[in-house]
Amino acid sequence: MLVDSHCHLDFPEFAAELDQVVERATANGVVRMVTISTRLDRFPGVLAIAERFPMVYASVGVHPNEADTHEQTAAARLIELAQHPKVVAIGETGLDYYYEHSGRDAQQMSFRQHIAAARETGLPLVVHTRDAEADTIAILRDEWSRGPFPGLIHCFSSSAELARAAVDLGLYISISGIATFKKADELREAIKTVPIDRLLVETDAPYLAPTPYRGKRNEPSFVVHTAAVVADLMDMEHDELGRRTTDNFFRLFNKVNIVSESIA
Repeated sequence: MLVDSHCHLDFPEFAAELDQVVERATANGVVRMVTISTRLDRFPGVLAIAERFPMVYASVGVHPNEADTHEQTAAARLIELAQHPKVVAIGETGLDYYYEHSGRDAQQMSFRQHIAAARETGLPLVVHTRDAEADTIAILRDEWSRGPFPGLIHCFSSSAELARAAVDLGLYISISGIATFKKADELREAIKTVPIDRLLVETDAPYLAPTPYRGKRNEPSFVVHTAAVVADLMDMEHDELGRRTTDNFFRLFNKVNIVSESIA
């Protein structure tokens, strides 16, 4: 039993066979999927997919690369949209200094608005960070001093220092297919430092397909390959790693429990 804590099922790569993609995931033991919002003008499509499939949930948020086009995104708007029963997270948000499609000031302002929404709603904050580790840590710590909030670093590909800083703030670490890549030895060493009760697994589909599918379109069913590598790193049986990361998911994304019970 596994959960894909981060995928993008609204992206055009899945349009022609979304039903089959979800079926393959459930056949592979993936019991829940969270399809992630990257733009508010695409949010209705994200939400429609979550409403269509009982095992799929949604987030609401604006990717840092889109911050310049969403300058008026305020915490109040995110909080309003998060009231839908199948919206279980805020984001993805954060900082991306690699592409810098949006200015750093706009990214940081948007990041703080998302944090405020996570604090108010109690929903986990989905954090994207690339080439921005120092500023990510600084903003998380500064905002934490104003009041705690739940969250995770998604698609973790950073240093053990960022992992420690996040865990110290009560955040979780989500591992993607990057952990299976041949040259990701440094990342694999950093993953070993994360407490097992703070680990999640994800695909970030359609991106970052794990070995043996690297270079192909990723999909939620492939999370089993990432989980297998993480289990070996943590010196755990694969089934046990699945159980522990799934338990962690339901603890962090606690609104999923409530919605699942109402669906049942």
